[in-house]
Amino acid sequence: MKRMTLTVLLLAALLAACAPVDLNAPLPVYDTGVDPNAWAQIPAGEFYFGQFEDEVTTEAYEIMITDVTTEQYAAFLNQALADAYVRLDGEQIVGYYPGDVFHGVKHEEPIEAGDWIFIPLNDPALRLQFDGSTFTVQPGYEDHPMTMVSWFGARGYCEYYDWRLPSEVEWEKAGRGADERPFPWGYEILRENANFYASRDPFEDMSSFGSRTTPVGFYNGNTYDGYATLDSVSPYGLYDMAGNVWQWTGDVYEGMHYRFMRGGSKDTYEMDLRLWVRNNATPTYFSPGVGFRCARNP
Repeated sequence: MKRMTLTVLLLAALLAACAPVDLNAPLPVYDTGVDPNAWAQIPAGEFYFGQFEDEVTTEAYEIMITDVTTEQYAAFLNQALADAYVRLDGEQIVGYYPGDVFHGVKHEEPIEAGDWIFIPLNDPALRLQFDGSTFTVQPGYEDHPMTMVSWFGARGYCEYYDWRLPSEVEWEKAGRGADERPFPWGYEILRENANFYASRDPFEDMSSFGSRTTPVGFYNGNTYDGYATLDSVSPYGLYDMAGNVWQWTGDVYEGMHYRFMRGGSKDTYEMDLRLWVRNNATPTYFSPGVGFRCARNP
């Protein structure tokens, strides 16, 4: 009887752990005090690029200190819809992309000129609401990073304002600075540095193995309802360059239709938050763990 009771309890616990995550459950709301409209100045010069620390040189450029927020993207969509820069196409928002040169390399897929998906409208993980004419933000997610956005949607946002997605080299320099550090803040990682898998931040529900994004700039040394974060800013003043969401970069490589992401996310382990780690996907890919930030020339 005891063995049967134990089995029943273990089965109940397993079923509870496998229960679907409630994507619309209430979440904490905190003011980080970080301005998502601010930009960082990155000077020209050499830095150590990649795991093996190759010396690479860049020109000077500017980059957003945070990921683009859901509120910022909603404002963009409303303006871009009015300007016919984007349009509604069934259950998605699409926008024009001029296409890539197709080289016919094995496994390469053609990316032709035309309208491509920016965001889906029928996915419950989207933190935007659309009434047929206007976008609003799901309450509580205004200052969270915009997710569920394709590479086309990230590039389209930046291009709309005459900006661009950062290259992989630019992204890494902005996060790393001039030394060999593997993380934006230094050489070691603790749970209080970033939002990653099982980091136990206030937005993570371990009872259902669910994780959510944290507000941009959350890991700035502030304490939120007893949860003390570490100041995890990069040498140039950027937040969330490790964890929270993967970030699209702008490089289009010859003979390859895949696009690359940097930074790790709320769903990855600590090792994936090292600054040289890369991820890739097709440019139509979107996910609750993928966002972006923009760069521009000074």
